[in-house]
Amino acid sequence: MIPVIDQRICTGCRKCVDVCPPRAIELHEKKARVQEEFCEECGYCAPECPVNAIVVPFPRAENTTG
Repeated sequence: MIPVIDQRICTGCRKCVDVCPPRAIELHEKKARVQEEFCEECGYCAPECPVNAIVVPFPRAENTTG
C-alpha cells in the first residue's frame, strides 16, 4: 500500500526521504510527498517519522474465528 503522509503534521525533517530505497519521497513546500509511480510500498518510511505523520494503510485481516 502507498504510504499516506499527513501534511498537517509533517515537519519536513527528511528522515523518510533519506530511508526510502527508490527515493520516492520528495519535499514539496517543506513537506514530504510520495511520488506514487516510484513507490515500492515497502513501508520503511513510516517508522522513521518522528511525528507519526506517515501511515501505511495495510489491509485489515478479517476475523476467521467462528
